[in-house]
Amino acid sequence: MKRETLPRSAPSASGVAGSPPGRWQLDRIVAELRVSREETHSIRRDGEARRAPSRDALEAILNGLTEALFPRHYGQSDLDGENIDYFVGNTLSIALDSLSAQIHRGALFVGDELEPGFRREEAVELTRAFAAQLPDVRGLLINDLRAAFVGDPAARNFPEILIGYPGMTAIIHHRLAHLLYRLGVRLVARLMAEIAHARTGIDIHPGASIGSGFFIDHGTGVVIGETAIIGDSVRIYQAVTLGARHFPTDDEGSVIKGDARHPIVEDDVVIYAGATILGRITIGRGSTIGGNVWLTRDVAPNSVVTQATARNSPGGGA
Repeated sequence: MKRETLPRSAPSASGVAGSPPGRWQLDRIVAELRVSREETHSIRRDGEARRAPSRDALEAILNGLTEALFPRHYGQSDLDGENIDYFVGNTLSIALDSLSAQIHRGALFVGDELEPGFRREEAVELTRAFAAQLPDVRGLLINDLRAAFVGDPAARNFPEILIGYPGMTAIIHHRLAHLLYRLGVRLVARLMAEIAHARTGIDIHPGASIGSGFFIDHGTGVVIGETAIIGDSVRIYQAVTLGARHFPTDDEGSVIKGDARHPIVEDDVVIYAGATILGRITIGRGSTIGGNVWLTRDVAPNSVVTQATARNSPGGGA
């Protein structure tokens, strides 16, 4: 039997077979977008357009730095005493070269993040200062790893925590991003934090200061704000928020950037799942904050705060 064939439609002016000319009205839309971009809704700074830092490059940098810090866990399992230092050195060299380029690109893109006229040589100096602190960062991360092992009865060994726990991934990323934030490289640091957020569901602003032996158990939904200060040996669970209660404004009603507005959590505090702690309040050393507590007042050292005690205390507010 003879098979019928349908006639082919000739490509239209839009380049799509069977589409009428001007289907998407691209000339008009492109022109209107140009007006929005350049005039009515412009957010671009004056001067030459610059490229933003690359999230893909920053993700590769984070992977490389993590491999250099823990080469047998994240790098290559067959490394031995003869070749491990070569692997670490080569991995660091690649990651730091790329980081320097991204720092330079980020400074030019933002414009006011670092000194005007920021040069590539200055990006190299910042990267060198960052790299010099990596051994100290690894020491902090080992303390975080030990805290996770002690704090979680389900943890059987260090490798399980190091490569399998989202809280461990989040704190590795945070400690690296926090170094850059302290050096003034804030756009790159923030993008690194967002990579960790996307990977783990844990949102830690790179400005947050976190002490040694920090453990996030489970972790999904944890939020820690920019000016939060967390002491040593603190453990928190999923869906905990260390946030701001209100946002101070200046005389013109604009939000004041960088104002201290997040909690201070002292040493040896445990915060259980779903707790929301807001404002520049202090959670005293050795305290325990129960699940789903809404807290907006200071807590004395060695306190136990539950939903009932928070609801019945002045200023506690549930």
